[in-house]
Amino acid sequence: MAHPKRKQSKSRTAKRRTHDKAVAPTLAACSNCGSWHVFHTVCPECGYYRGKLAIEKEAAV
Repeated sequence: MAHPKRKQSKSRTAKRRTHDKAVAPTLAACSNCGSWHVFHTVCPECGYYRGKLAIEKEAAV
């Protein structure tokens, strides 16, 4: 099994991990109702996706 010959410094470890950060999801405005939703997903407010009704949503009472 591989074994490190020297201890890896904290700065070297941090340099390697600079690209391992979380990315915020891309948001898009719904073309039907105008609310914000995650890109490439059905709008949770109205149920439309790319201008077509994807899921039937109940009307707010």
